[in-house]
Amino acid sequence: MALKTFGNLRYHPDENRWGLHDLKPHVCIKLKALFPKIGKGAIAPFFFQNTPEICHDLLWFIDRYPLAAADDDLDRLMDGRNQQRATVAALESILMPDYDPPMITLKPGFTPRNYQLQAARFDAVQKRWLCGDDLGLGKTLEAILALRNQAKLPALVCVQTHLPKQWKEEGIEKFTDLRTHIIKGTKPYSLPEADVYIIKYSCLSGWVDVFQTGFFKSVTFDEIQELRITGSDKYCAAKVLCENVEYVLGMSATPIYNYGDEIFNVLDLINPGCLGNLDDFLREWSGSWGRHAKINDPIALGSYLRDNYLFLRRTRAQVGRELPQVNKIVHTVGYDSGEVKKSQDIARQLAMKVIGGSFMERGQAARELDSLLRHQTGVSKAREVAAFVRILLDNNEPVLLAGWHRDVYDIWMAELQEFKPVMYTGSETPRQKELAKHAFITGETNLFIISLRSGVGLDGLQQRCKTVVIGELDWSPMVHTQLIGRVDREGQENQVTAYFPVSEFGSDPVIIDLLGLKSSQAHGIIDPLTAIPEQFSDESRIKLLAQSYLNNKL
Repeated sequence: MALKTFGNLRYHPDENRWGLHDLKPHVCIKLKALFPKIGKGAIAPFFFQNTPEICHDLLWFIDRYPLAAADDDLDRLMDGRNQQRATVAALESILMPDYDPPMITLKPGFTPRNYQLQAARFDAVQKRWLCGDDLGLGKTLEAILALRNQAKLPALVCVQTHLPKQWKEEGIEKFTDLRTHIIKGTKPYSLPEADVYIIKYSCLSGWVDVFQTGFFKSVTFDEIQELRITGSDKYCAAKVLCENVEYVLGMSATPIYNYGDEIFNVLDLINPGCLGNLDDFLREWSGSWGRHAKINDPIALGSYLRDNYLFLRRTRAQVGRELPQVNKIVHTVGYDSGEVKKSQDIARQLAMKVIGGSFMERGQAARELDSLLRHQTGVSKAREVAAFVRILLDNNEPVLLAGWHRDVYDIWMAELQEFKPVMYTGSETPRQKELAKHAFITGETNLFIISLRSGVGLDGLQQRCKTVVIGELDWSPMVHTQLIGRVDREGQENQVTAYFPVSEFGSDPVIIDLLGLKSSQAHGIIDPLTAIPEQFSDESRIKLLAQSYLNNKL
């Protein structure tokens, strides 16, 4: 008896895609449920790109709902499925502890480590993935090793505003002979011949027409958390870029800054559809919809990402590059009651609107109150923070001091001017930032004032500094992690201490409470197999520094 079929399957060689034709209605419904990329309102025929993964899935589907197909087409499907199985087997082999990766030659004097070579080989096989290796393990070099794959050239590397020169001179040109060019501005021009092109995130939207041409074969997103929020021009341009390259590598030790739903935006950019559509993702993993959705089981999600080779992360302990645990000290400082009184009436009015206003008033008032209280908190404790930092500086301790508001910087600069502070914030040009970095590393100054979100990816400070002061808190714990990671990284010869001078007034108490939730979301997804580490805090150090300061002043 002939096998009953529910439609036809045909390979279309001109478009290199599969077509499902004449499907029965109930089969269409099941197909849309299993392949969320198909719109709910779409009608047959349905088309799929010819990839090994799609071949594997289609064979699985037609085993349940047989479709009429030519023998050659079935053979092609089975070849694709076998290729997919071989890929999974190769990835499993690469991640085995005894895997011996092929050597990739760098310039004389440089030899990559085994785990870095492993990541480069993983990239060659998987093609689209997120690298979340711990801060300071050399993700930049891993990406550079992956660029030695000729199939990825010409390549595009997307970086934050302050990092093009570091990537070019201290990265690609330091380790390889690959030709580089830093793309300037948002207006396209005739690009010179090169192997690797470096572009700032802020310039992406201007080059979207070039991205559509398929000129670039691969893209590497350094600090891809820049693209964790959809809807921006840079995210939309990155989406077009990813659709027109074969290889996409995202890099970040902190891909989640707030809540776990951000991981969907990052991974859907890298590998579209790998987590289904957003509604399905939120329904299954969160049970709620919209931004700031809390993942109900971050450990399960983190394990799923690893099991499907979408995310690869190695910790320092796993690769034998472990550094002493950061000594984190929360220190309560006083605040200027006069500064507080200046805006108390406004804050009270906003708070009342947040509680009892209309829907529109509540939203606007909440944003304004957040901004006001954070500014008020930072300014009111700024002199106390400066006095705290002075104790460190008077003990000849190089300090990385982080803040957010310009008014706060101004107070710090005035209070600590004798120490010749340099600044690395959103107001400085790339040239000025380079000069500030050089002055700090060479010992021209012991005080490096940095914006909370300006130093991601910055390297070299660990050569001289082991002390971080978070003078203003950020809502995201990953911002603090990134800042501490500027000095707590390979090349650091001492234990790092991070001080959190906090006020009992304003936004500090609320932010401290909320940071715990966000940390647990990020930790479960990024490190699902490890417990949240107990914070190490040795307060005796601050007492010794204070006593030393008093002794010097007496």
